[in-house]
Amino acid sequence: MTDVPATDAVPAASREVVVRESRVYRGPNYWSYEPAVHFVVDIGGLEDTPTDRLPGFTEMLLAALPGLQDHQCSRGRDGGFVERLHEGTWAGHVTEHVALELQRTAGHEITRGKTRSTGERGVYHVIFGYLDETVGTMAGRLAVRLVNALVAESDRTPPPEPDFDFRAEHEAFLRTSQRVAFGPSTQAILDEAIARDIPWQRLNSASLVQLGHGVHQQRIRATMTSQTSSLAVDIASDKELTNRLLAAAGLPVPASDVVRTADDAVRVARRIGYPVVVKPLDGNHGRGVAINLTTPEAVRAAFTVAYDESRRGHVLVESFITGRDYRVLVVGGNMVAIAERVPAHVLGDGTSTVAELVEATNADPRRGVGHEKVLTRIAVDDAAVALVREQGYAMTDVPPRGEMVKLALTGNMSTGGISIDRTFEAHPDNVDIAEEAARVVGLDIAGIDFLCPDITQPVRETGGGICEVNAAPGFRMHSHPTVGEPQYVAKPVVDLLFPPGTPARIPIVAVTGTNGKTTTTRMIGHIFKGMGRKVGMTSTDGVVIDDRLVIRADASGPKSARMVLQNPRVDFAVFEVARGGILREGLGYSRNDVAVVLNVAPDHLGLRGIDTVEQLARVKQVIVEAVPRNGAAVLNADDPLVAGMRRVCAGEVVWFSLDPDNRMISDHCRRGGKAVVLERGELGELVVLVHGRRRMPLAYTHLLPATFNGKARFNVQNAMAAAGAAYCAGAHLHDIRAGLRSFTPSYYQAPGRMNLTEVHGVKVVVDYCHNAPAMVALGDFVDRYFDDVGPIERPQRIGVIATAGDRRDQDMRDLGREAARHFDVMVVREDLRLRGRQPGETAALIVEGAREAQQAGRRLKEIDVVLDEIDATRSAVERANSGDLVVLCVDRARAVWDELQRLGTVAQAGAAADFEEP
Repeated sequence: MTDVPATDAVPAASREVVVRESRVYRGPNYWSYEPAVHFVVDIGGLEDTPTDRLPGFTEMLLAALPGLQDHQCSRGRDGGFVERLHEGTWAGHVTEHVALELQRTAGHEITRGKTRSTGERGVYHVIFGYLDETVGTMAGRLAVRLVNALVAESDRTPPPEPDFDFRAEHEAFLRTSQRVAFGPSTQAILDEAIARDIPWQRLNSASLVQLGHGVHQQRIRATMTSQTSSLAVDIASDKELTNRLLAAAGLPVPASDVVRTADDAVRVARRIGYPVVVKPLDGNHGRGVAINLTTPEAVRAAFTVAYDESRRGHVLVESFITGRDYRVLVVGGNMVAIAERVPAHVLGDGTSTVAELVEATNADPRRGVGHEKVLTRIAVDDAAVALVREQGYAMTDVPPRGEMVKLALTGNMSTGGISIDRTFEAHPDNVDIAEEAARVVGLDIAGIDFLCPDITQPVRETGGGICEVNAAPGFRMHSHPTVGEPQYVAKPVVDLLFPPGTPARIPIVAVTGTNGKTTTTRMIGHIFKGMGRKVGMTSTDGVVIDDRLVIRADASGPKSARMVLQNPRVDFAVFEVARGGILREGLGYSRNDVAVVLNVAPDHLGLRGIDTVEQLARVKQVIVEAVPRNGAAVLNADDPLVAGMRRVCAGEVVWFSLDPDNRMISDHCRRGGKAVVLERGELGELVVLVHGRRRMPLAYTHLLPATFNGKARFNVQNAMAAAGAAYCAGAHLHDIRAGLRSFTPSYYQAPGRMNLTEVHGVKVVVDYCHNAPAMVALGDFVDRYFDDVGPIERPQRIGVIATAGDRRDQDMRDLGREAARHFDVMVVREDLRLRGRQPGETAALIVEGAREAQQAGRRLKEIDVVLDEIDATRSAVERANSGDLVVLCVDRARAVWDELQRLGTVAQAGAAADFEEP
């Protein structure tokens, strides 16, 4: 973690850190293999004032966050960061470390971070990892505020926030961190899943989590799972019904009855005999429960409390069983842990009052509010005060040393109780009873509450029984017992959801490049659909699930990828991965089994800090970095920038190339590697899959519909990349052959990608070509298209040309120059969304480039500007004669296609009218 100072000569006046931009990466990204927060900060005048020139800054910072003394930074040893502070480092670098330390104070152990100059004086990229994105982002914002406050104090200048109190802000940060964090039970299951390399996604702001991908997914909410029966949960919530079912199965349960009035409660108590327990029929966490009631008055008072806690107004009165309170956890029908629960209490020390003892007990760092920590703080409410009074004490009294003073009647952890592990002490008969109770109710994960004198003795002999069966039981009393060894109760839960040998991931193929991504993605998806797979696919056209377009939008980003991975039907995923999504959020998933990189060419430069084609290659390289050891990267050997990505691939590299004499490929295959190459066959060019010494013919290029008899060289290349990816993902050669030979560039199978139609004898091609490199490839197709036409016929070539407004001026001129080499007539239009340009500005730049090429003697004869896309389409088709070729570079493919069909219908109607008799 190092920082590099910018060196421009213009100082900034402001001496504070200002956040210009912030992003959250939810997967591998340009800066890190792991999820990260990215701030672009401007430190202004602090560029001239490193930390060694700020009097007292380092001392104040370490006083606020002593844990910074453990940070190693680039020195690789504890205290390295403090050394950097004393030697002098910059405020952006300090912000990075403060954000990491703030997360550590919230229990999130994160050490990943880096600070890099943007090239602009005083402006830095600050990147740091996170476990929870809300906590990570909050830590970054608070870090900036703390640094600014300490700088102002060091300078003795007015702070940016006069009322900033770091201690109070830090406490608020910790409270929010605890609120958004998973509870102990959910976190225990997630930790076990992560240890097994099972991917997970949080589906809401609470505890609903998806484990696994697609068809293999399972869901949990705390300790309820996809396999938890809703009917079983309803039964467990109805305590009277639970008791009847358990009694019918011959299991020991207390006598009980359900009432709706206080008088009925007293009547039932008299019938079953005092003492009794009164509790809400559908309650949980021990709320509204009163035990050991011996008088009608006590029953009436308890009824009121239980009635208020009951959702449906039903209260259960049952006989009171004396003994200790035990919780038996049953997972998948087997006992996995037993804990003795001791009600919230304090032990007298002979000097402190009850209130002081409670305060000291709640100061235990293991105690928090609700379920946020392994223990819950003891609440001193009216019920607790009354219970203390019943034991002969007031809150201000000093109990004798060793005297236990209870503050709750029940042993629930949520009311401040503690737990003692008894897993290996229970009598086998009691274990059998608990397991049978879980089976009777039908719960996959059940908490069986036993009351008995001693769990080591059979309850049928000593007395006692089951007082409750709980759905979604908490794990913290077992995973973090106050006394005894922790039990790894999450393991059997994950075993239940993902038995050994069961997959949790679906294969993921990621495709990126400057041009050809969508076509290649569709080819791969088409191959696996033909194999019977349920393919989830994302592209700039939208999200496709099992060949059905479910979302029509540009879906080449991380959110769309996560949507596919959430779909329970998908068993194979193919993602088009665009530059913008990687820079905005990262990949959105942890890894891809196969990465395909088609090409890297100048496009979208000057956006989000990517100014060179080398930087663009580094962005697209992210999917190669996300390949695991058992995965593969399918790379274009003809593109030097793509070929260089082999160095960051942890898996195997598979090459594809249009050059049959590529020496790198021959050396690679000689060593046992894989490649897809072109060879001259008896009937023409042949796509061949090479694996070591084996050479496996796939198909002649002229037999692949997408290649237009081999003339569309870019689609030959796309088909080779798709073949390599499919082979790495497990497709058989027959399936690859069948998929490529049945993939057609029709509008209905690949809208906007080399769709060929005819309008009154005029050939019309619809394509998304939008940059100069794509125009080079498309122009090559246009030139080859007329290879079979004699020189006398001279058909006309007409192109409708446009690009997006967020390209550089030079890119637009280059597009015009390149188009002028291949078309006789250019109709220049603009997209509906101008992306910050003025109307006519983009078209003027394209025309400027085309004019320069025209003056240099290029093919272009005529240029026209028709800004509206549909009007431009109509103008180009109307200019053409039978046998001519019109190429439409489209933005709204569907609208253009509909217009072409309308023009074709009008032409047919006109032709029919010419032959009608007068």
